Amino acid sequence: MRLPSLLAGLVVTSFLTACVPTPPTEVSKGFIDGRTTDQGLPAMQAFLPGAPVGAMRGNAEIAADFLDLEFRMESGRALPVMTRFEGPITIGLKGNVPAIALTELQRVLGRIRNEAGLDVSMARPGTEPSIIIDFQPKSALRRAVPSAACFVVPNVSSFGEYMKERRTSTTDWGRITKREKATIFVPADTSPQEVRDCLHEELAQAMGPLNDLFRLPDSVFNDDNFHAVLTGFDMLMLRVHYAPELRSGMNEAEVAARLPAILARLNPSGQGRGGTIKALSPRMWISMVESTFSGRDGARMASAERLIAIARAQGWSNDGRMAFSYFARARARTGSDMAGAIADYNEAARIWRSTPGAAIHVAHVDMQLSAFALSSGQFDQVLVMTERAIPVARQHQNASLLSSLLAMRAEALETLGRRDEARSARLDSLGWARYAFGSDAQVRARMSDIAALASRGARG
Repeated sequence: MRLPSLLAGLVVTSFLTACVPTPPTEVSKGFIDGRTTDQGLPAMQAFLPGAPVGAMRGNAEIAADFLDLEFRMESGRALPVMTRFEGPITIGLKGNVPAIALTELQRVLGRIRNEAGLDVSMARPGTEPSIIIDFQPKSALRRAVPSAACFVVPNVSSFGEYMKERRTSTTDWGRITKREKATIFVPADTSPQEVRDCLHEELAQAMGPLNDLFRLPDSVFNDDNFHAVLTGFDMLMLRVHYAPELRSGMNEAEVAARLPAILARLNPSGQGRGGTIKALSPRMWISMVESTFSGRDGARMASAERLIAIARAQGWSNDGRMAFSYFARARARTGSDMAGAIADYNEAARIWRSTPGAAIHVAHVDMQLSAFALSSGQFDQVLVMTERAIPVARQHQNASLLSSLLAMRAEALETLGRRDEARSARLDSLGWARYAFGSDAQVRARMSDIAALASRGARG
């Protein structure tokens, strides 16, 4: 299940709205050039597949991660056996399929075939797919599962069937001993990036492990939503899940006994590599994460303080979850305690810089700190931070982060009188914003918010 983009994405909006006391002014920059649409915005950009990057941690640590991903649900409930599709996997589309969906689906299926080695393809006409991707109105999905942006369900073939069976054993992953069919529900009326992100995470969970773990710095199997597309670690998890040594119906002890040899074969670079086997996150810490990001305004700071206290009690001094706790408290402080928020963001970045697979997390911190710098007139600092974060956002294919960084850079360049560079960065930003945010109105609103921050900084 992919959560709505509130843990990473909406932090940007929270900062912008907190720092702009008056309604944002209309952006009056010149947008039109040879690549523009009829609305005056550049053509939408899209990512091409990059070079595969392997898992970056040791096999002993990865084995523990695999078992916790396989034998527990996101709720914390234990699963008695592992399950998978035994045989070729076919994919079908139904519902109000967005124009971008087939292109993004073909891209991710190509990656899964090439990087994870799975036998997966589009279903032939007239055949029943193993996995159906059903595009429904976002409002209908939110009514059914308010906490999810998109989700996957076993043993149903349509949204109507899911609504009928959702409280029965039919849709209970814990009752399954082998996967026969599943349906992924994705909003039809959303941005291209959210469609793509849902396809990546939900396809991986429909075929592979069902759990998400906050402790994973290098995976989409993590409810922090920093990673937007499947990583090298995720592809390794799928490879292990479908290793010939394993089969549906095996219990945790049986899988654990086979894992060392499987990982030695599939990930030889992880043999003998150091790493710390991490325990599951306490349910209270997870509850405080949810309260910090989605609770009432008055309760968010109290939840953030409790989050930090739990992380310290767990001894997570150099754990990514400690960094995320600081990141969460920084977000809660934004708008009321700028100095405290900046200190927390810097502490989060310090921990993430020493964490394999967390470069995208540091880039998110750079974006937050760039927003602070932009609003306070530190335009040279905006250029330093965006210059190092933009390549990371591109590599990790996060268009919402990339467009925001480029827009901040454009505003800083404009204010410093480097207008040609500013215009180039702004056009690039707008092209990625159309992919990230969807409608032209949302694109313009985001750009207006960032321009208002720059205006505030220029006034001093």
